[in-house]
Amino acid sequence: MCRVMSNSRLIGIGVGPGDPELVTVKGVNCLRAADVVVVPVMDSGERGRAEATVLHYVGAEKVVRVVFALNERSDRERREAAWDAAGARVAELLRAHGTVAFATIGDPNVYSTFTYLAQTIERLVPGTGIETVPGITAMQDLAARSGAVLTEGTEPLTLVPVTAGAEVLKDALNGPGTVVAYKFGRLAQEVVAALRETGRVDDAVWGSALGLPDESIRPAAELDGAPLPYLSTLIAPARRDGGRGGKL
Repeated sequence: MCRVMSNSRLIGIGVGPGDPELVTVKGVNCLRAADVVVVPVMDSGERGRAEATVLHYVGAEKVVRVVFALNERSDRERREAAWDAAGARVAELLRAHGTVAFATIGDPNVYSTFTYLAQTIERLVPGTGIETVPGITAMQDLAARSGAVLTEGTEPLTLVPVTAGAEVLKDALNGPGTVVAYKFGRLAQEVVAALRETGRVDDAVWGSALGLPDESIRPAAELDGAPLPYLSTLIAPARRDGGRGGKL
């Protein structure tokens, strides 16, 4: 059950990678219990993936789009200004309504814009209760849809945002366990090269738009290095040659 408190409250709710059936029961209850549901967009005229999912559970009159510099990495001044403006808008909503939900794709504690929003609100609206509701991540959904096993026995799991650079991914691929890569569409050529160089391409799988009409899931060996959607996910399973239970 989603608790409702009398003081202002900001709840980051993970709404999964795109398939509306992959929102948790608690997530749905919190979306419905909130006075307002904020959805992040790059342009106020667009409908993002989080909003499309949210609209399966609440009416459009309850949804407020707030512009964030979601992909801005090079211009720190512009990014900070966008975060400040978004935080100020959410602060207004908190003062007016009390309970505001922020819907984020995936999980609010995994590479989410919610982290920066929460830090801003702590400064702008002191005393606001900040909570998160976990969501299903793209790596979990891709594993389920492709049959890739993320971990067995004592294997580690490494999650790498390729926005940190292809060398970071290569270092992870040279290590043990399964490697998951996020946000690598623009560096697809470098990612494929890293997989081939480390001998990890044969079992790797790529996916985008999971659970949506334009979903694509392919063996990584079929990728030709052409640019892919920004929100692409890659799973390179651990090397497993010890038979059943070999990693216990």
